[in-house]
Amino acid sequence: MLRVAGVALGGGLILLLGLPILSLVLRVPPGTLLARLGEPLILQALRLSLLTSLASTVMVVLLGLPVAFLLATSEFRGKRVLEAFIDLPMVLPPTVAGVALLTAFGRAGLAGRALGAVGISLPFTTLGVVVAQSFVAAPFFVAAARAGFAEVDRKYLDAAATLRAPPGYAFLSVMAPLAAPALLAGAAMSWARALGEFGATITFAGNMPGITQTMPLAVYLALQTDLEAAIALSVLLLVVSLAVLLSIRLSPWRLAALAARARRPTG
Repeated sequence: MLRVAGVALGGGLILLLGLPILSLVLRVPPGTLLARLGEPLILQALRLSLLTSLASTVMVVLLGLPVAFLLATSEFRGKRVLEAFIDLPMVLPPTVAGVALLTAFGRAGLAGRALGAVGISLPFTTLGVVVAQSFVAAPFFVAAARAGFAEVDRKYLDAAATLRAPPGYAFLSVMAPLAAPALLAGAAMSWARALGEFGATITFAGNMPGITQTMPLAVYLALQTDLEAAIALSVLLLVVSLAVLLSIRLSPWRLAALAARARRPTG
């Protein structure tokens, strides 16, 4: 009886997740989707989405690596508060994130005036899109990288220290390679989150074609004028997101781990 209930509940979840995706995919024949790929609106939004999401991922990795390493290897007062602060964008409503970015980097914001003095303006620019995407995507990388660093056995770092390896060399030659699967997975998740970002981007950077209009924003705009184009864009985003998730699940490191696990004797 319990097993039947479990199967029914699990089937309900699969139906809840799968039915909207299936209905979306069935609305666009492959030929129509390929034809839509040549339209300027879709090409422009796709190009901008790929460029800004890749740029934001690079920014997140560069800024997030030292923070993740610190959280994984050190104990200090206020660590739990810092962890909650870094995770905050994951639960923050995206529009609230956009308003927060405006109050920080807008022309009259806390840092906006200083940036304006050196000729840098972030709101309603492509750079603003990168900042908004980095804001919402950073926690995904830091969480994965922190877990990856924490799993590295300290004996390897101790061995490097006994050989008098400088901390930077030990990090690059020992810590980073051993944590590479987690780092790559975190970067991929950050990229996927940046690619699908909508609320913070439209609030902070606006919706200007060719400048700040990414694919999610193009879907929103197309919904009001061209439903078929909105569906085609949605399917494209779906395909890219699925490809990212599959690449994480089927990465060489993941496959190697599964193979090693399968070779282990049981019992």
